[in-house]
Amino acid sequence: MNKRVVLLLTGLLIWVSSLSAQDAPVGVISAFKEGNSQELNKYLGDKVDLIIQNKTTHADKRTAEGTMAAFFSNHKVGNFNVNHQGKRDESGFIVGTLTTANGNFRVNCFFRKVQNQYVIHQIRIDKTNE
Repeated sequence: MNKRVVLLLTGLLIWVSSLSAQDAPVGVISAFKEGNSQELNKYLGDKVDLIIQNKTTHADKRTAEGTMAAFFSNHKVGNFNVNHQGKRDESGFIVGTLTTANGNFRVNCFFRKVQNQYVIHQIRIDKTNE
């Protein structure tokens, strides 16, 4: 009986810690997978730094969505795989590979916690040599 209780509590602890380890909103990952700027817009902060292929823009939410829509329009998305993700205190990040019709891109997406939810404050997209 005691072994069952210990195993149950251990399993519960592992499950709870895995839930809290989800660093990025799932919607952000699916928005990149679909190439959907409108879905991505739901997670953008009021001001977003966009660095797309070495071109830097400090944009408001509406401009950032338009810029991402143009990027997705020019680079038809096939898939998005998360390579790394993490969080610390009031911030988080994901690093992934965006597969498009025009090649692969490395995506770095940085989050900041605002009013108990993570919002994107920076997106960096660079062409990879793969």
